[in-house]
Amino acid sequence: MIVTVTLNAALDVSYEAEGLSWQSTRDVSWVRHRAGGRGVAVARVLHTFGHEVLAAGLVGGTTGELIKEDLGRSGIPVAFTGIGRESRRVLEVSDTSSGRTLRLREPGPYVTTEELGRFAADYRRMLAEATAIVLCGTLPAGLPPEIYGSLATYAAEAGVPVILNSGGSTLGYAASRRPDLVVPDPGDDAVSGSGAPRAADDGYLAAGDALLRLGAAAVAIPADNHVGVVTKVSRWIASFASPELSALDGVTLASPGALVAGLVPGLLLGWSWPDLLRHAVAVAAAADPSGTVNLAVYERLVDRVTVETAG
Repeated sequence: MIVTVTLNAALDVSYEAEGLSWQSTRDVSWVRHRAGGRGVAVARVLHTFGHEVLAAGLVGGTTGELIKEDLGRSGIPVAFTGIGRESRRVLEVSDTSSGRTLRLREPGPYVTTEELGRFAADYRRMLAEATAIVLCGTLPAGLPPEIYGSLATYAAEAGVPVILNSGGSTLGYAASRRPDLVVPDPGDDAVSGSGAPRAADDGYLAAGDALLRLGAAAVAIPADNHVGVVTKVSRWIASFASPELSALDGVTLASPGALVAGLVPGLLLGWSWPDLLRHAVAVAAAADPSGTVNLAVYERLVDRVTVETAG
């Protein structure tokens, strides 16, 4: 069972209306409420591909109940620890006439020391049946940046592989606990204060080298429409076979959560990096940010991903 941890889960609320403008009132023509957060997206992708998954983390209030209900309707088991404050919402408003979209993100809830302690106890019990732990996304208020490092240490002590996806100082602390795979946030400095290039720079694989020195076993760095991987013995870059593919087919790696989810199964099963990357990049291109995968697009793209060694 793959356990995904989302400490800052959200309820994504999407509205569509026509002719939006400031200081006006419009009727909403379509509305959707969906569980969100990076780890939730990972769980949704893994579930789509038939993997046994458990969505865990922190939720609170009526919003937290709606998050759990939405995942339950999708058939995804949940084991969230309850908190006193309301989970955050992310509001997306789209203008159907112009195609423009506005996204508003509420701040995460404050998490007390007692609530964190209860989550840590729940988490350690989950490790008994976990085949992997996926730690994803931002942190809510009140949690120290070292938290992912502590969770990675608990998993390592239990012999459970750890996949980490985060950014900034949170990423740096956790990378030193020797996770099996690190996926930095796109465009984020791989290690705060390290001087490593950003992922979008020409030398972005050097950011992976910095994380290897900290202790990560492997690093996968998304940049534009390709993904680079650095290990202690090899370096790879995966991209689409045709440079025009993205422009022609509207292909982007829009879902960091889907990329992480695409990397996890092959890592656990010992696939070669070329096979692992072909699957992961096609998954990321075929999914939306919530983790919903268009399987027809995945099938069309998986054979169009090329993987080459990088020095």
